[in-house]
Amino acid sequence: MELDGKVAVVTGGTRGVGAGIARSLARAGAQVVICARRAPEVPVDKTEFMPLDVRDAGAVRRFFDALPQVDVLVNNAGGAPYRLLADADAERHARVVQLNLLAPLTVSLAAYEHLKRTRGAVVMIGSVSGSRPSPGTAAYGAAKAGLENLARSMAVEWAPEVRVNTLVVGMVRTELSHLHYGDEDGIDAVSRTVPLGRLAEPADIGAAAVFLASEAAAYISGASLLVHGGGERPAFLDAATADADPNMEE
Repeated sequence: MELDGKVAVVTGGTRGVGAGIARSLARAGAQVVICARRAPEVPVDKTEFMPLDVRDAGAVRRFFDALPQVDVLVNNAGGAPYRLLADADAERHARVVQLNLLAPLTVSLAAYEHLKRTRGAVVMIGSVSGSRPSPGTAAYGAAKAGLENLARSMAVEWAPEVRVNTLVVGMVRTELSHLHYGDEDGIDAVSRTVPLGRLAEPADIGAAAVFLASEAAAYISGASLLVHGGGERPAFLDAATADADPNMEE
């Protein structure tokens, strides 16, 4: 097993992508601690849950002070509702940035001494929203762009003891997919825009996290690994070929 004897902490690991990552780490042999504000409605197999609000710096420090060992930290907690910029005040958008950028910084700093001692690894969960326009989730996209840059700087400052990388995640099918993509027909339509023809499963993200946390990635730090099924088909291609004659020869 790639992670036998390792202790992994996954923030926001109670459902969706976070739960998928936690399960994958556990299957790889790690002792997994998941933390979130509320306990999971469905227990995540082979993991231990501890309550934590990652936006509370004091609570985060106390959480890591109480742990005897940390080898892997996955900064997964995050997210944002759909909200156009002009439909909310700056303070509301700032809370999105706090959760998706400042909280991972807070958590990483609190875990640093553990990770330095064990020559551990940090895995940031980024998003394709950080590298393209994100109308309706602009603050989230900006935070994810900052998170990727933070990881690259952290990788340089904390080397050689701690490796830091980012998983740049695309669309994932979770128990909340209907809130973003609609019913099964909507999910199927969205899936057809992905070159690999489907949305990611949480286990796909988990497998990539295991890789970055393991010795198989011992010489990888400061990297951004795209886990998005090939990305998104450029809209201009569909627009340019919409009226083309399918029988036309080159």
